[in-house]
Amino acid sequence: MLPSTTEWKAADVVAPPGTIALSGSEALALRMTSLLLRPHPTAAPTTVADVVEWFGAMQAQDLASGMWSLGVRLPGFTQAEVHAALERREALRTWPMRGTIHLVPARDARWQLELTGVRALAGAAKRREFLGLSEAEADRAADVLGETLAGGGRLTRAECVAALVAAGIDGAGQRGYHLLWHAAQRGVTCIAPNIGTEQTFALLDEWAPGQRQLDRDEALATLALRYFRGHGPTTRQDFAGWTGLTAADARRGIAAAGADLTTVLVDGVEAVLHTPLLDAPRTTVDDVLTLPGFDEYLLGYKDRALMLDPEHKQAIIPGGNGVFQATVVVGGRVVGTWKRSLAKTRVTLTVHPLVDLAPARREQVEQALHRYADFLALPPRVTWND
Repeated sequence: MLPSTTEWKAADVVAPPGTIALSGSEALALRMTSLLLRPHPTAAPTTVADVVEWFGAMQAQDLASGMWSLGVRLPGFTQAEVHAALERREALRTWPMRGTIHLVPARDARWQLELTGVRALAGAAKRREFLGLSEAEADRAADVLGETLAGGGRLTRAECVAALVAAGIDGAGQRGYHLLWHAAQRGVTCIAPNIGTEQTFALLDEWAPGQRQLDRDEALATLALRYFRGHGPTTRQDFAGWTGLTAADARRGIAAAGADLTTVLVDGVEAVLHTPLLDAPRTTVDDVLTLPGFDEYLLGYKDRALMLDPEHKQAIIPGGNGVFQATVVVGGRVVGTWKRSLAKTRVTLTVHPLVDLAPARREQVEQALHRYADFLALPPRVTWND
């Protein structure tokens, strides 16, 4: 069932006369195309760099989820190939907005931190007070990490904290994590690919030299274009929520993007999309997908009514604690969740349906999970938890 108009957040600007009107089902088809979960008329990504640049930023605080977010959009890729692409620095992870780790284009990390990360830095005083840290200590920790990693160094999280302790800085508990976040937020460090299961850090300017410099209007326009290109049609409020920008900056970014973005009406509510998307097919979405929990499919929006029935929200975000379950998606709508259990010789994949699924649909879900097993290069065992 598609959402009614009341489930959308109405924009506070009246759309110009003659604005294109879309039904909820048409908007859902176009949104799935924007998300690169259906064929796109102007995009055919073949590399990790292509996908990450398309979105501008992809939620990746959970590394396994971030890897599969790339894999599902790059059919035939394996997890090892995605890891190799990150080692080639086709993209990197850092905290560009909302205090959350994202994959970003390697050369765009600094301007994104400067545009959206500054608000997170400004709001960190209460967290430092809770941890017993001063801003001076946090800045000194960033300097210590800068000196320790200089010259191409790459250290695990534990080694970074040990370097801070050796310099007389208390890195116990959550203090160490906050100090690593602070250094990355300032643009000193970034998260390099894991070595085994260990998260690693490097200097941003050494890991990804030649950082692009954009003035504020160009940065806002680029961020707006990439967000709506990868998520639209959706609202300006969703854009502001995703970036952490103020409402004024969100409007400014959309205006600065100019003709690249178009205003439409979705069930009477104003939304924005990438202009070339108007040429994409609006046929009914019938795809069957098994997506990671932390995927732009749900994480890219504040209003998820097009994809998720309110009665299923608790199953996807148990307790509302921000931890999203991996989803089974049919026709653009969440119909179930799934979990993985890894062993050395096999991956067990357990499906929990939220609606009745016919045998043919269940077979399609299992085929989608087999593609995930291929990504891991492990044989699958699929079970159902009805």
